[in-house]
Amino acid sequence: MDTIYDLIILGTGPAGLQAAIHASRAKASVLVMGRPQKSSLFRAHVENYCCTLGVTGQDLLESGREQAQTSGAVFLDEDIIGLEAGEGRVAIRSESGQEIKGQTLVLAMGISRNKLNVPGEKELLGKGVSYCVDCDANFFRNAPVAVIGSESAAVSGAMTLLFYSSQVHLICDDLNVTNSLAGQVKASGVVIHKGNPVKSINGQTQVESLTLYDDSELAVEGVFIELGAKGAIELAAGLGVNLDPESFRYIVTDKKQQTNIPGIYAAGDICGPPWQMAKAVGEGCVAGLEAAAYAKKQR
Repeated sequence: MDTIYDLIILGTGPAGLQAAIHASRAKASVLVMGRPQKSSLFRAHVENYCCTLGVTGQDLLESGREQAQTSGAVFLDEDIIGLEAGEGRVAIRSESGQEIKGQTLVLAMGISRNKLNVPGEKELLGKGVSYCVDCDANFFRNAPVAVIGSESAAVSGAMTLLFYSSQVHLICDDLNVTNSLAGQVKASGVVIHKGNPVKSINGQTQVESLTLYDDSELAVEGVFIELGAKGAIELAAGLGVNLDPESFRYIVTDKKQQTNIPGIYAAGDICGPPWQMAKAVGEGCVAGLEAAAYAKKQR
């Protein structure tokens, strides 16, 4: 007979791990799927999470996984290529072809940031390259930085960095924002570079500079790529889960982290900003407890 888990959790970041810890401790059978290194926390340095100081994201993820396993959760380090739900059951197909069933589902896959796809971006991720101003601005106090993007996330991020960095460059095709926000950034100390995209991000062990399309160079120590973000919505969309009506990028949940479909929950970045570990952990806690309680009622 096939094993049917009480919970299947998609995602091994802070939201998924916290859901696994709480659900397992509530005596639910739990399977966690995903690749740990794909979590945005994996390469991060954490200094704004309560009761931790100077800890790496990788260390936190490894500790969380150990906690969840000690409580009874099972891990499968594979991506998901198929997902169906119906009649009180969830069916998942993993990349190795395994067919896995569960009574409830927690979507905690985070979001995949839109990339520049230029040389140096991947190699220097976590070494000066960031996709989150709110998360990492404090690491660049009194240092020159660049923000890449044309929309409100990039423009507001650039102005936020003025409070931290010695100089802020905004590299954009154009300013695709309201007249009010465009006026604010033009009147600020942000140096705007229009129509001169980035060719490469340069540095050995840390970001040292950017090469622009005209072959000019900007000496910077931090690069914030704010091109928007798309959620791991492709898997969720087929389930009929409601997305936020404005951007259709994030999953809508209630206070119990339940979606519009009974038995399907979501937590963390996939539910929308702010992109903070504290939010992800809190939502994961609620989702794990609620999903475990729901599954027990279905036994």
